[in-house]
Amino acid sequence: MNSFFYSINATIPIFLVIVLGYILKQIRVLNDEFVKVSNKFNFTITLPALLFHDISTTNIKEAWDLKYVLFCSIATTICFFTIWILTKIFMKDKSMVGAFVQASFRSSAAILGIAFIQNIYGNSGMAPLMIIGTVPLYNIYSVIVLTLEGAGSSTEGIVDKIKHSLINIAKNPIIIAIIAGLMVSVIDIKFPIIITKTVSSLAAMASPLALIAIGAGFEGRKALKKLKPTIIASSIKLLIQPAIFLPIAILMGFTDAKLIALVIMLASPTTASCYIMAKNMNNDGVLTSSIVVLTTLLSSVTLTLWIFILKSYNLI
Repeated sequence: MNSFFYSINATIPIFLVIVLGYILKQIRVLNDEFVKVSNKFNFTITLPALLFHDISTTNIKEAWDLKYVLFCSIATTICFFTIWILTKIFMKDKSMVGAFVQASFRSSAAILGIAFIQNIYGNSGMAPLMIIGTVPLYNIYSVIVLTLEGAGSSTEGIVDKIKHSLINIAKNPIIIAIIAGLMVSVIDIKFPIIITKTVSSLAAMASPLALIAIGAGFEGRKALKKLKPTIIASSIKLLIQPAIFLPIAILMGFTDAKLIALVIMLASPTTASCYIMAKNMNNDGVLTSSIVVLTTLLSSVTLTLWIFILKSYNLI
């Protein structure tokens, strides 16, 4: 029962903020210009601030576990390329490929992960190590697939596509923030309190603003037309990935906080930043927002299921 309430407390408030954004748009408190500006602001300022804050305030040297970080990175890589290859083969509407792939493999590791683990263990546990192993790859792979599969990309040659992807990776503010956070943590740089509080304030804005923008930008009628890919992507995100990789993680000896962090990595809802990146990189924002909403709604049930199974076997 405790696991059920942990999951409800971590996911339902997120869904309710999305609903609030949708309602505010319907009663015209918010408009399309707000959605456009807030998406850009989130992508360039608040999400980078969140990732920089989480990583830079973690003692990387003390918490470092190479085996665990490699597992997170390899599992993420396998999920990404498998989903991309199968989507390219089976998805008829090629305009949805980039959005579908990104939303199917990418979890809410930074935004939901630490909060969820804190609910269970009282601290961030292994979330920072999981974030280091996955979030840089989430963003690099997302930039690649959204660049190569985005609107207008088909007119470019393969060399131009690769060049464009590398440029986008190098200048992506989220990736820059992750690298900067790692450097600050390793070197153990201490900023003045005024800077720390400023970054913390910006980081605190990332999740609620992104969720409000998702709700305000949600186009219900269009989303219903994309219900099938939304359901398939949600199944991959919440059920298939954890069903494949959690047993492998258990066989490798991961338990307790490390296993909970892997549950977040593999089975948490699609992160709101997927929508922000998809919209900013000329991909299908309607499909992405639909997957974010559905995975957020269903994750209170599926996360409870995975935690119940792990507790039943005394693994957490």
